[in-house]
Amino acid sequence: MRKNSIKSTRVNAEVQRELGEIIRTEIKDPRVKAVMISVTSAEVTTDLKYCKAYVSVLGDEEQAKEAIAGLKSAVGFIRRELAARINLRNTPEITFVLDQSIEHGVRMSRLIDEVTKDLKD
Repeated sequence: MRKNSIKSTRVNAEVQRELGEIIRTEIKDPRVKAVMISVTSAEVTTDLKYCKAYVSVLGDEEQAKEAIAGLKSAVGFIRRELAARINLRNTPEITFVLDQSIEHGVRMSRLIDEVTKDLKD
């Protein structure tokens, strides 16, 4: 399975969708329930052994750290649920990574708006 093959793309999309669903509905940890978490992407290796799940947290930096800690403590449960929902040869070991690209984009958009507003005045 090549890195950008159709199968790889489908597996990544399916894992991303199911991880989002599991986090939203199944996790009871208050660190995770207190904030809104979305899985922005999932990268499963070609041998299906490892998965990097990029998550975006709506909240401040402290809430984001707490949410990632909550996800890391629930990784065994999440992996078991993923195995029950997706029929893969191997269930990947999941690593959660905080994705701040959305926040960065919003901040850049605000800066651009401020600059264009100053130019119009």
